[in-house]
Amino acid sequence: MRSAQKIAAAKAEGRPALIAYLPAGFPDVATTIDAAVAVANNGVDIIEIGIPYSDPVMDGEVIQQATTQALGNGFRVSQIFEIIAGITARCDAAVMVMTYWNPVLRMGVEEFARRFAEAGGSGLITPDLVPDEAGEWVAASEKYDLERVFLIAPSSSQARVKMTVQASSGFVYCVSVMGVTGARSEVSAAAQDVVAAAHAAGAENACVGLGVSKREHVQQIGAYADGVIVGTALVAALRDGGVEAVGALAAELSGRASA
Repeated sequence: MRSAQKIAAAKAEGRPALIAYLPAGFPDVATTIDAAVAVANNGVDIIEIGIPYSDPVMDGEVIQQATTQALGNGFRVSQIFEIIAGITARCDAAVMVMTYWNPVLRMGVEEFARRFAEAGGSGLITPDLVPDEAGEWVAASEKYDLERVFLIAPSSSQARVKMTVQASSGFVYCVSVMGVTGARSEVSAAAQDVVAAAHAAGAENACVGLGVSKREHVQQIGAYADGVIVGTALVAALRDGGVEAVGALAAELSGRASA
């Protein structure tokens, strides 16, 4: 299943797509798969599996700790394909991989793309790869029919937003931060502006995460975004309460009774 299809189906139901992030290999490979299936069974449309990285400069403390634990347990990049295949065999969520670009380069862009497609993956989210340096990935993604998700931020120029939208497929990832409670309305407005810029540049799907941890956050952000991304809250639930807890939080976020 493709992320664009899942977002379109959610729109047809009058709601934003719900997107869940989970780190690969946390706390172990089998539990990553079980947790992903649990969120899919509780209303999540798209699953992002993050490849652990030794220097996760773009991740917050909860996700850093989870990826450090996964690496400490011996996680290898090649295990990502086992995880993707395990998830896609058990649910119909679109399964993306979020990764810094270096692990893909180390394996080889062509080989990674081929193995990822064979495992049933939908596409890659590449936070540190900009479209003007992504020629090899663009070629491989087109060869293996994979989606490309690039990022834009409040600091992105109009020209950069347009280039990113044109290079992306599936959706555009709109970056912002929720911040503390008192600053939330201001930060929310900034995120809304990023989504508006993406739509104005021609993006069919613009998805955003803002420190989402409650159903009301999903509804607030879903009023202007095509998809709502949840990461830290789900990783913390998995850390503290295991697969059952992460499924229960997904049910709360989606507005469904826990499956």
